[in-house]
Amino acid sequence: MLSAPILQSAARPPRWLDQVTDWLGLGDRVVTGKLFQALIILVLAWGAIQILRFFARRVERAAHRHGHGVNRGETLARLVQSVGAALIGVAAALMALNLFFNIAPLIATVGVAGLAVSFGAQSLVKDVIAGFFILLENQYQLGDSIRIAGVEGTVSHLTLRATVLRDGAGVVHFIPNGQISVVSNLTRTWSRAVVDVGVAYAADLDRVMKVLRGIIADLGKDPDWSPRLTGESAVSGIQQLGESAVIIRAWVNTQPGTQGDVKAELLRRIKSTFEREGIEMPYPQHVIHLTDERAAK
Repeated sequence: MLSAPILQSAARPPRWLDQVTDWLGLGDRVVTGKLFQALIILVLAWGAIQILRFFARRVERAAHRHGHGVNRGETLARLVQSVGAALIGVAAALMALNLFFNIAPLIATVGVAGLAVSFGAQSLVKDVIAGFFILLENQYQLGDSIRIAGVEGTVSHLTLRATVLRDGAGVVHFIPNGQISVVSNLTRTWSRAVVDVGVAYAADLDRVMKVLRGIIADLGKDPDWSPRLTGESAVSGIQQLGESAVIIRAWVNTQPGTQGDVKAELLRRIKSTFEREGIEMPYPQHVIHLTDERAAK
């Protein structure tokens, strides 16, 4: 059997706990109770974070299921998870600390520091808020061809902070989301290949438009090109009376992102067909009249 001094020594709280309670001015029972409360707060915070992660995964799966893109779903899920976990963690830490001492001075200090940081990070906050709404509203996603901040290109990377575009020349542009005021998405649901063709003033315009309709119809029957078309097309007629040509517009609706290739093929077929049909495609000319002043006298 253990002697009484040994039992008393085992039941006595650790020395470091005595020092902490003396510093806080609390009794042993009070400290034990507050430590238990702090443990409960931390366990509840851990459970809340797990629930948050569950809902974040639901958001990601919902974005995948509705076809909003992998990047959008992952970014929104990470945003919800990181911001929510930070808020829960800070709240739990403050509640636990408040059990042992007054945290009002600490909160005041953090508030002053946060105010100072907010003044220096206004542009960053603006970028993050703009990026959040870009993702939330699904304005564009990876692979889309867009025009923003005077730059046109394909979206190669998208974060809450910035959008990265690669233009047709291969140049990469990093654009902060806060600088984006207007978004022009060139590949949302469908695209359109628009062709303006100039013909001579002496040409039979009705015949020209009939030939253009035939070219578009043949393009739609080509098995190599028909999968890129959505079926809707038109020759909309005369668009402009130029200095040396009558401009006729034709357009074809295409699958998203294929309008450039379809337009190039359409122009190639128009040129070869016009040459075969004898339809003149004039180029700008200057007529110079020479007069002999001596003959005029």
